[in-house]
Amino acid sequence: MSRARGIAVMLAILTCGLVIAAVVLRPARAGPAAGGGPAAPSGQAASGQPGAGSQPGAGSTGRPAWQWKVGGPELASRGIVVHYPARGRRRLPRIPASAYVLADAGTGQVLAAKDPHGEFPPASTLKVLTAVTLIPLLKPGATVVASRRATSVQPNVVGLKRGRGYQVSSLFKALLLISANDAAVSLAEAAGSFHRAIALMNAEAHWLQAYDVVAKDPNGLPAAHQHVSAYDEALIARRALAMPAFMKYDSTLAARFHLKRRKWVTLVNQNSLLLHYRGGIGGKIGWTDRARATYIGMARRHGVTLIVTILHAKPLTEIISGERLLNWGFAMDRKVRPAGQLVPPLPGGPPGG
Repeated sequence: MSRARGIAVMLAILTCGLVIAAVVLRPARAGPAAGGGPAAPSGQAASGQPGAGSQPGAGSTGRPAWQWKVGGPELASRGIVVHYPARGRRRLPRIPASAYVLADAGTGQVLAAKDPHGEFPPASTLKVLTAVTLIPLLKPGATVVASRRATSVQPNVVGLKRGRGYQVSSLFKALLLISANDAAVSLAEAAGSFHRAIALMNAEAHWLQAYDVVAKDPNGLPAAHQHVSAYDEALIARRALAMPAFMKYDSTLAARFHLKRRKWVTLVNQNSLLLHYRGGIGGKIGWTDRARATYIGMARRHGVTLIVTILHAKPLTEIISGERLLNWGFAMDRKVRPAGQLVPPLPGGPPGG
């Protein structure tokens, strides 16, 4: 063997050894994002593959471990959690989203979930929290004068004019029907100040035990460290269902909005569930680049009211995915063993009084 060839062989052997050492000594990825963790017991949880959930801990996002388990320990899973019956099982539909929760609003039972406590940007679904926080505090007939802050937000959607007065009830319709970002800011400022409204929203979330919520903006536009979870949005939606004023605004199919002198615009509800889904009674859609598509849907059939929440979904699939989960829920409610529970609000009433 020539000297050059011998050196080449030795270099090849050395390279192989280094690769093997790197593979053997490489540390395992930690935290829930790795998709690892203990497998769920057979028959207890199901995902794309049986038992593929993981158990997040405080080290994954800095949250205390107990927050991952609000509503039940199984809701700490990052995978899909569902308990099929021994007979008559109907498989969950495949949903192109990172997280969702399907729950019975009456019983509070969580029928199925995927990464229910995972933190994601809310986009405009945060407006449901804005509404349930502010509706009890603001008189519907009161007038709010649009500020520079409200009229300069982009995209503003309804097109409020600075210095002009708008009725609170009209602003809530703009907020919930067409997701008006400028209306959200005006309503927040009507609560005393923008920052007071944000504090009230976070206090409302805490009262609902929605501990995954951090609200920074009343319209859900991108903001640093602003996030929600699918579970917490279900808690917020359940609160909305208990508020007749919210449901009246939210289920309105169309409304006239007096924008300025001699100019009216028609607000058409963006939630097609109300028109095209049997039993659809309300909800909210949202989208930003970072949040992708987000959705809250509510439907009622034969005395059963279901809530579906979807986060970080493939755009333009959120409503149809909500409808597919609702179909499954109406077929399997009271047949599946619940994966968890929507917890009640804390004692003492909402923080705004």
